[in-house]
Amino acid sequence: MKECIAMLLAGGQGSRLYALTQTMAKPAVYFGGKYRIIDFPLSNCVNSGVDTVGVLTQYQPLELNEYLGNGQPWDLDRLYGGVHVLPPYQTAKGSNWYKGTANAIYQNINFIERYEPKYVLILSGDHIYKMNYEKMLARHKEKGADCTIAVLDVPKEEASRFGIMTCEEGGRIVKFSEKPKNPDSTLASMGIYIFSWEKLKKYLVEDEEDPSSENDFGKNIIPKMLSRQEKLFAYNFEGYWKDVGTIDSLWEANMDLLNPAVPFDVWDNSWKIYSRTRNLPPHYVGGDAVVENSMVGEGCTVEGFVDFSVLFQSVTVERGATVRDSIVMPGSVIKKGANVQYAIIGENCVVEEGATVGQRPENMEDMDKWGIAVLGNGVKVAREVSVPSKAMIYADVTEDE
Repeated sequence: MKECIAMLLAGGQGSRLYALTQTMAKPAVYFGGKYRIIDFPLSNCVNSGVDTVGVLTQYQPLELNEYLGNGQPWDLDRLYGGVHVLPPYQTAKGSNWYKGTANAIYQNINFIERYEPKYVLILSGDHIYKMNYEKMLARHKEKGADCTIAVLDVPKEEASRFGIMTCEEGGRIVKFSEKPKNPDSTLASMGIYIFSWEKLKKYLVEDEEDPSSENDFGKNIIPKMLSRQEKLFAYNFEGYWKDVGTIDSLWEANMDLLNPAVPFDVWDNSWKIYSRTRNLPPHYVGGDAVVENSMVGEGCTVEGFVDFSVLFQSVTVERGATVRDSIVMPGSVIKKGANVQYAIIGENCVVEEGATVGQRPENMEDMDKWGIAVLGNGVKVAREVSVPSKAMIYADVTEDE
Protein backbone atom coordinates (compact mmCIF):
# COMPACT_ATOMS: atom_id res chain seq x y z
CA MET A 1 0.00 0.00 0.00
CA LYS A 2 1.24 3.49 -0.90
CA GLU A 3 -0.09 6.59 0.85
CA CYS A 4 0.27 8.74 -2.29
CA ILE A 5 1.16 7.95 -5.90
CA ALA A 6 1.65 10.34 -8.83
CA MET A 7 0.10 10.24 -12.29
CA LEU A 8 2.09 12.33 -14.78
CA LEU A 9 0.21 13.40 -17.91
CA ALA A 10 2.77 13.17 -20.73
CA GLY A 11 0.67 12.22 -23.75
CA GLY A 12 -0.10 15.59 -25.34
CA GLN A 13 0.93 16.27 -28.90
CA GLY A 14 2.76 19.50 -28.08
CA SER A 15 1.53 21.04 -31.32
CA ARG A 16 2.54 24.57 -30.24
CA LEU A 17 6.18 23.46 -30.22
CA TYR A 18 5.77 22.64 -33.92
CA ALA A 19 9.02 21.34 -35.46
CA LEU A 20 10.51 20.36 -32.09
CA THR A 21 7.82 17.74 -31.42
CA GLN A 22 7.54 16.12 -34.84
CA THR A 23 9.32 12.98 -33.64
CA MET A 24 9.03 13.15 -29.86
CA ALA A 25 6.52 13.86 -27.10
CA LYS A 26 6.65 17.32 -25.55
CA PRO A 27 7.98 16.12 -22.14
CA ALA A 28 11.01 14.64 -23.96
CA VAL A 29 12.05 18.02 -25.42
CA TYR A 30 15.47 19.22 -24.27
CA PHE A 31 15.84 21.97 -21.68
CA GLY A 32 18.61 23.84 -19.90
CA GLY A 33 21.70 22.37 -21.55
CA LYS A 34 21.38 18.98 -19.83
CA TYR A 35 17.79 18.05 -19.09
CA ARG A 36 14.49 17.03 -20.66
CA ILE A 37 11.28 18.76 -19.54
CA ILE A 38 10.04 15.60 -17.81
CA ASP A 39 13.10 15.58 -15.49
CA PHE A 40 11.50 18.34 -13.40
CA PRO A 41 8.24 16.68 -12.27
CA LEU A 42 10.01 13.31 -11.90
CA SER A 43 12.73 14.83 -9.72
CA ASN A 44 10.13 16.73 -7.71
CA CYS A 45 8.40 13.42 -6.99
CA VAL A 46 11.56 11.69 -5.77
CA ASN A 47 12.65 14.68 -3.68
CA SER A 48 9.16 14.80 -2.15
CA GLY A 49 9.15 11.13 -1.17
CA VAL A 50 6.70 10.02 -3.89
CA ASP A 51 8.25 6.81 -5.23
CA THR A 52 5.47 5.52 -7.50
CA VAL A 53 4.80 7.43 -10.73
CA GLY A 54 2.61 6.44 -13.65
CA VAL A 55 3.66 8.29 -16.83
CA LEU A 56 0.73 8.45 -19.25
CA THR A 57 2.06 8.54 -22.80
CA GLN A 58 0.33 8.68 -26.17
CA TYR A 59 1.79 10.94 -28.89
CA GLN A 60 5.23 9.94 -30.32
CA PRO A 61 6.18 8.00 -27.16
CA LEU A 62 9.24 6.07 -28.42
CA GLU A 63 11.98 8.51 -27.41
CA LEU A 64 10.29 9.33 -24.10
CA ASN A 65 9.90 5.64 -23.26
CA GLU A 66 13.56 5.00 -24.08
CA TYR A 67 14.64 7.97 -22.01
CA LEU A 68 12.68 6.86 -18.94
CA GLY A 69 13.93 3.27 -19.13
CA ASN A 70 13.64 1.62 -15.73
CA GLY A 71 13.68 4.96 -13.89
CA GLN A 72 17.15 4.46 -12.40
CA PRO A 73 18.47 8.06 -12.88
CA TRP A 74 15.59 9.35 -10.72
CA ASP A 75 15.87 6.51 -8.15
CA LEU A 76 12.59 5.12 -9.48
CA ASP A 77 13.78 1.59 -10.28
CA ARG A 78 11.78 -0.04 -7.47
CA LEU A 79 10.52 -3.59 -7.01
CA TYR A 80 7.27 -2.18 -5.63
CA GLY A 81 6.39 1.15 -7.18
CA GLY A 82 8.89 3.08 -9.28
CA VAL A 83 8.16 4.58 -12.69
CA HIS A 84 5.67 2.93 -15.08
CA VAL A 85 4.94 4.00 -18.66
CA LEU A 86 1.18 3.80 -19.27
CA PRO A 87 0.10 4.06 -22.92
CA PRO A 88 -3.50 3.47 -24.02
CA TYR A 89 -4.17 -0.26 -24.30
CA GLN A 90 -6.82 -2.67 -25.50
CA THR A 91 -9.33 -4.22 -23.11
CA ALA A 92 -12.19 -6.67 -23.58
CA LYS A 93 -14.38 -3.65 -24.40
CA GLY A 94 -12.02 -2.37 -27.08
CA SER A 95 -9.36 0.31 -27.08
CA ASN A 96 -9.41 4.11 -27.00
CA TRP A 97 -6.90 6.92 -27.20
CA TYR A 98 -6.86 9.08 -24.10
CA LYS A 99 -9.71 11.50 -24.78
CA GLY A 100 -8.81 14.07 -22.11
CA THR A 101 -6.91 14.45 -18.87
CA ALA A 102 -9.68 12.88 -16.77
CA ASN A 103 -10.23 10.02 -19.22
CA ALA A 104 -6.50 9.26 -19.16
CA ILE A 105 -6.66 8.74 -15.39
CA TYR A 106 -9.93 6.81 -15.70
CA GLN A 107 -8.34 4.35 -18.13
CA ASN A 108 -5.67 3.63 -15.53
CA ILE A 109 -7.86 3.07 -12.48
CA ASN A 110 -6.66 -0.54 -12.29
CA PHE A 111 -3.03 0.62 -12.13
CA ILE A 112 -3.83 3.04 -9.30
CA GLU A 113 -5.82 0.42 -7.40
CA ARG A 114 -2.80 -1.93 -7.36
CA TYR A 115 -1.18 0.40 -4.81
CA GLU A 116 -4.32 1.15 -2.74
CA PRO A 117 -3.36 4.82 -2.32
CA LYS A 118 -5.20 7.20 -0.08
CA TYR A 119 -4.16 10.17 -2.24
CA VAL A 120 -3.35 10.67 -5.93
CA LEU A 121 -1.13 13.47 -7.21
CA ILE A 122 -1.90 14.61 -10.79
CA LEU A 123 0.94 16.34 -12.66
CA SER A 124 1.61 17.81 -16.10
CA GLY A 125 4.69 16.95 -18.12
CA ASP A 126 5.36 20.39 -19.61
CA HIS A 127 6.25 22.61 -16.65
CA ILE A 128 9.64 23.80 -15.35
CA TYR A 129 9.70 24.28 -11.57
CA LYS A 130 10.89 22.89 -8.25
CA MET A 131 8.16 22.02 -5.76
CA ASN A 132 7.84 20.00 -2.55
CA TYR A 133 4.67 17.97 -3.05
CA GLU A 134 5.01 16.67 0.52
CA LYS A 135 4.12 20.14 1.85
CA MET A 136 1.12 20.31 -0.47
CA LEU A 137 -0.05 16.90 0.74
CA ALA A 138 0.34 18.00 4.37
CA ARG A 139 -2.01 20.93 3.70
CA HIS A 140 -4.46 18.64 1.92
CA LYS A 141 -4.60 16.40 4.99
CA GLU A 142 -4.73 19.33 7.42
CA LYS A 143 -7.80 20.76 5.66
CA GLY A 144 -9.49 17.38 5.19
CA ALA A 145 -9.76 18.31 1.51
CA ASP A 146 -11.26 16.28 -1.29
CA CYS A 147 -9.03 18.12 -3.76
CA THR A 148 -6.13 20.54 -3.38
CA ILE A 149 -5.03 22.65 -6.35
CA ALA A 150 -1.62 24.34 -6.55
CA VAL A 151 -2.03 28.00 -7.52
CA LEU A 152 0.31 30.80 -8.50
CA ASP A 153 -0.45 34.49 -8.11
CA VAL A 154 -0.15 36.02 -11.59
CA PRO A 155 -0.41 39.63 -12.86
CA LYS A 156 -4.03 40.60 -13.48
CA GLU A 157 -3.35 41.30 -17.16
CA GLU A 158 -2.24 37.66 -17.60
CA ALA A 159 -5.01 36.02 -15.55
CA SER A 160 -7.30 35.45 -18.54
CA ARG A 161 -4.77 32.89 -19.90
CA PHE A 162 -5.31 30.53 -16.95
CA GLY A 163 -7.90 28.67 -14.96
CA ILE A 164 -8.60 31.10 -12.12
CA MET A 165 -9.54 30.22 -8.53
CA THR A 166 -11.60 32.43 -6.24
CA CYS A 167 -11.12 31.53 -2.58
CA GLU A 168 -12.71 32.47 0.71
CA GLU A 169 -10.68 33.11 3.85
CA GLY A 170 -8.77 29.96 4.75
CA GLY A 171 -8.15 29.01 1.14
CA ARG A 172 -11.33 27.12 0.33
CA ILE A 173 -12.13 27.43 -3.38
CA VAL A 174 -15.60 28.82 -4.05
CA LYS A 175 -15.30 29.49 -7.78
CA PHE A 176 -13.30 28.19 -10.72
CA SER A 177 -13.25 30.03 -14.07
CA GLU A 178 -11.48 28.61 -17.13
CA LYS A 179 -9.66 31.49 -18.91
CA PRO A 180 -12.15 34.21 -17.85
CA LYS A 181 -12.33 37.44 -19.86
CA ASN A 182 -12.82 39.48 -16.70
CA PRO A 183 -11.13 37.56 -13.87
CA ASP A 184 -12.12 38.40 -10.30
CA SER A 185 -8.96 36.79 -8.89
CA THR A 186 -5.31 36.35 -9.82
CA LEU A 187 -4.84 32.85 -8.38
CA ALA A 188 -4.01 30.71 -11.41
CA SER A 189 -4.16 26.93 -11.48
CA MET A 190 -0.77 25.31 -12.11
CA GLY A 191 -2.35 22.05 -13.29
CA ILE A 192 -1.10 20.26 -10.17
CA TYR A 193 -3.77 18.47 -8.12
CA ILE A 194 -3.94 16.22 -5.08
CA PHE A 195 -7.16 14.20 -4.77
CA SER A 196 -8.40 11.89 -2.08
CA TRP A 197 -8.54 8.75 -4.21
CA GLU A 198 -11.95 7.35 -3.31
CA LYS A 199 -13.57 10.71 -4.03
CA LEU A 200 -11.72 11.14 -7.34
CA LYS A 201 -12.56 7.62 -8.48
CA LYS A 202 -16.26 8.30 -7.97
CA TYR A 203 -16.11 11.43 -10.13
CA LEU A 204 -14.02 9.77 -12.83
CA VAL A 205 -16.53 6.93 -13.22
CA GLU A 206 -19.42 9.37 -13.31
CA ASP A 207 -17.64 11.62 -15.82
CA GLU A 208 -16.94 8.67 -18.12
CA GLU A 209 -20.65 7.83 -18.18
CA ASP A 210 -21.56 11.38 -19.30
CA PRO A 211 -21.54 11.48 -23.15
CA SER A 212 -21.49 15.30 -23.14
CA SER A 213 -18.32 15.55 -21.04
CA GLU A 214 -14.96 16.58 -22.49
CA ASN A 215 -13.34 14.31 -19.87
CA ASP A 216 -11.13 17.12 -18.59
CA PHE A 217 -10.18 18.05 -15.03
CA GLY A 218 -10.45 21.81 -15.52
CA LYS A 219 -13.61 21.74 -17.63
CA ASN A 220 -15.54 18.90 -16.01
CA ILE A 221 -14.22 17.24 -12.85
CA ILE A 222 -13.36 20.33 -10.81
CA PRO A 223 -16.48 22.36 -11.75
CA LYS A 224 -18.70 19.38 -10.88
CA MET A 225 -17.00 18.92 -7.52
CA LEU A 226 -17.48 22.61 -6.76
CA SER A 227 -21.14 22.50 -7.77
CA ARG A 228 -21.66 19.74 -5.20
CA GLN A 229 -19.82 21.71 -2.53
CA GLU A 230 -16.99 19.24 -2.15
CA LYS A 231 -14.03 20.52 -0.14
CA LEU A 232 -11.56 22.04 -2.60
CA PHE A 233 -8.63 24.09 -1.33
CA ALA A 234 -5.90 26.18 -2.96
CA TYR A 235 -2.24 25.62 -2.16
CA ASN A 236 -0.22 28.79 -2.78
CA PHE A 237 3.10 28.17 -4.52
CA GLU A 238 5.87 30.75 -4.32
CA GLY A 239 8.76 30.18 -6.65
CA TYR A 240 9.70 29.88 -10.30
CA TRP A 241 7.20 28.09 -12.54
CA LYS A 242 6.98 28.14 -16.31
CA ASP A 243 4.66 26.38 -18.73
CA VAL A 244 7.00 25.61 -21.65
CA GLY A 245 4.32 24.51 -24.09
CA THR A 246 5.12 27.19 -26.71
CA ILE A 247 8.23 28.16 -28.64
CA ASP A 248 8.41 31.57 -26.94
CA SER A 249 7.98 30.19 -23.42
CA LEU A 250 10.55 27.42 -24.02
CA TRP A 251 13.08 29.98 -25.25
CA GLU A 252 12.30 32.36 -22.37
CA ALA A 253 12.68 29.63 -19.73
CA ASN A 254 16.11 28.66 -21.09
CA MET A 255 17.19 32.30 -21.16
CA ASP A 256 15.95 32.70 -17.56
CA LEU A 257 18.65 30.25 -16.49
CA LEU A 258 21.26 32.74 -17.71
CA ASN A 259 19.70 35.72 -15.92
CA PRO A 260 20.94 36.22 -12.34
CA ALA A 261 17.88 38.36 -11.61
CA VAL A 262 15.58 35.34 -12.06
CA PRO A 263 15.29 33.38 -8.78
CA PHE A 264 15.61 29.86 -10.17
CA ASP A 265 18.75 27.85 -9.43
CA VAL A 266 18.45 24.64 -11.42
CA TRP A 267 21.76 23.34 -10.00
CA ASP A 268 20.89 23.77 -6.31
CA ASN A 269 21.76 20.34 -4.87
CA SER A 270 19.41 20.76 -1.93
CA TRP A 271 16.65 20.02 -4.48
CA LYS A 272 18.48 18.22 -7.24
CA ILE A 273 17.10 17.77 -10.73
CA TYR A 274 18.10 14.33 -12.02
CA SER A 275 18.48 13.33 -15.66
CA ARG A 276 19.68 10.52 -17.89
CA THR A 277 22.84 11.87 -19.53
CA ARG A 278 25.67 10.20 -21.37
CA ASN A 279 29.16 10.17 -19.91
CA LEU A 280 30.98 12.57 -22.25
CA PRO A 281 34.36 14.33 -22.11
CA PRO A 282 34.49 17.93 -20.85
CA HIS A 283 33.73 20.70 -23.31
CA TYR A 284 36.56 22.39 -25.20
CA VAL A 285 36.79 26.15 -25.71
CA GLY A 286 39.44 27.24 -28.25
CA GLY A 287 42.06 29.88 -27.58
CA ASP A 288 40.41 32.43 -29.87
CA ALA A 289 36.85 31.60 -28.82
CA VAL A 290 34.67 33.99 -26.82
CA VAL A 291 31.97 32.59 -24.51
CA GLU A 292 29.93 35.06 -22.47
CA ASN A 293 27.09 34.41 -20.00
CA SER A 294 26.25 31.03 -21.53
CA MET A 295 25.87 27.35 -20.68
CA VAL A 296 28.12 24.92 -22.55
CA GLY A 297 27.35 21.22 -22.20
CA GLU A 298 29.72 18.27 -22.03
CA GLY A 299 31.44 17.21 -25.24
CA CYS A 300 31.02 20.62 -26.93
CA THR A 301 33.70 22.21 -29.09
CA VAL A 302 33.54 26.00 -29.22
CA GLU A 303 35.95 27.98 -31.37
CA GLY A 304 33.63 30.85 -32.34
CA PHE A 305 31.61 33.49 -30.45
CA VAL A 306 28.81 32.45 -28.06
CA ASP A 307 26.80 34.96 -26.02
CA PHE A 308 23.74 34.50 -23.77
CA SER A 309 23.04 31.05 -25.18
CA VAL A 310 22.51 27.45 -24.09
CA LEU A 311 24.57 24.76 -25.87
CA PHE A 312 23.61 21.16 -25.16
CA GLN A 313 26.06 18.27 -25.22
CA SER A 314 28.28 17.61 -28.28
CA VAL A 315 27.49 20.91 -30.04
CA THR A 316 30.17 22.36 -32.32
CA VAL A 317 30.59 26.10 -32.97
CA GLU A 318 33.36 26.54 -35.52
CA ARG A 319 35.84 29.40 -35.78
CA GLY A 320 34.17 32.59 -37.05
CA ALA A 321 30.65 31.38 -36.22
CA THR A 322 28.37 33.42 -33.95
CA VAL A 323 25.63 32.16 -31.62
CA ARG A 324 23.65 34.79 -29.70
CA ASP A 325 20.50 34.58 -27.56
CA SER A 326 19.85 31.05 -28.78
CA ILE A 327 19.39 27.41 -27.79
CA VAL A 328 21.39 24.77 -29.66
CA MET A 329 20.34 21.16 -28.95
CA PRO A 330 22.62 18.07 -28.85
CA GLY A 331 24.88 17.17 -31.74
CA SER A 332 24.27 20.26 -33.85
CA VAL A 333 27.03 21.98 -35.79
CA ILE A 334 27.29 25.72 -36.47
CA LYS A 335 29.92 26.02 -39.19
CA LYS A 336 32.50 28.65 -39.98
CA GLY A 337 31.05 32.14 -40.53
CA ALA A 338 27.45 31.08 -39.74
CA ASN A 339 25.30 33.43 -37.68
CA VAL A 340 22.61 32.13 -35.27
CA GLN A 341 20.56 34.72 -33.34
CA TYR A 342 17.30 34.45 -31.39
CA ALA A 343 16.83 30.88 -32.54
CA ILE A 344 16.21 27.34 -31.34
CA ILE A 345 18.34 24.83 -33.24
CA GLY A 346 17.02 21.27 -32.94
CA GLU A 347 19.03 18.09 -32.37
CA ASN A 348 21.68 17.05 -34.94
CA CYS A 349 21.20 20.07 -37.21
CA VAL A 350 23.88 21.59 -39.44
CA VAL A 351 24.05 25.32 -40.19
CA GLU A 352 26.52 25.52 -43.06
CA GLU A 353 29.21 28.15 -43.66
CA GLY A 354 27.93 31.69 -44.02
CA ALA A 355 24.31 30.76 -43.33
CA THR A 356 22.09 32.88 -41.05
CA VAL A 357 19.32 31.60 -38.79
CA GLY A 358 17.12 34.15 -37.01
CA GLN A 359 17.76 37.80 -36.34
CA ARG A 360 17.62 40.37 -33.57
CA PRO A 361 14.43 42.45 -33.37
CA GLU A 362 15.02 45.79 -35.07
CA ASN A 363 12.21 47.63 -33.30
CA MET A 364 11.21 46.50 -29.82
CA GLU A 365 7.90 48.35 -30.21
CA ASP A 366 6.88 46.23 -33.21
CA MET A 367 7.38 42.76 -31.71
CA ASP A 368 4.29 41.19 -33.37
CA LYS A 369 6.28 40.85 -36.61
CA TRP A 370 9.26 39.24 -34.87
CA GLY A 371 9.78 35.85 -33.26
CA ILE A 372 12.15 32.98 -32.55
CA ALA A 373 13.40 31.05 -35.60
CA VAL A 374 13.25 27.27 -35.15
CA LEU A 375 15.00 24.39 -36.92
CA GLY A 376 13.45 20.97 -36.36
CA ASN A 377 15.63 17.98 -35.52
CA GLY A 378 18.11 16.94 -38.23
CA VAL A 379 17.59 19.99 -40.45
CA LYS A 380 20.46 21.21 -42.63
CA VAL A 381 20.70 24.87 -43.72
CA ALA A 382 22.82 25.29 -46.86
CA ARG A 383 25.74 27.71 -47.31
CA GLU A 384 24.91 31.43 -47.41
CA VAL A 385 21.18 30.76 -46.94
CA SER A 386 19.19 33.04 -44.62
CA VAL A 387 16.40 31.73 -42.38
CA PRO A 388 14.31 34.71 -41.17
CA SER A 389 12.95 35.39 -37.70
CA LYS A 390 9.76 33.52 -36.75
CA ALA A 391 10.50 30.81 -39.36
CA MET A 392 9.51 27.23 -38.47
CA ILE A 393 11.71 24.87 -40.49
CA TYR A 394 10.84 21.15 -40.78
CA ALA A 395 13.08 20.08 -43.69
CA ASP A 396 16.45 20.93 -45.16
CA VAL A 397 16.85 24.47 -46.55
CA THR A 398 18.75 24.33 -49.85
CA GLU A 399 20.67 26.91 -51.81
CA ASP A 400 17.85 27.08 -54.36
CA GLU A 401 15.23 28.30 -51.87
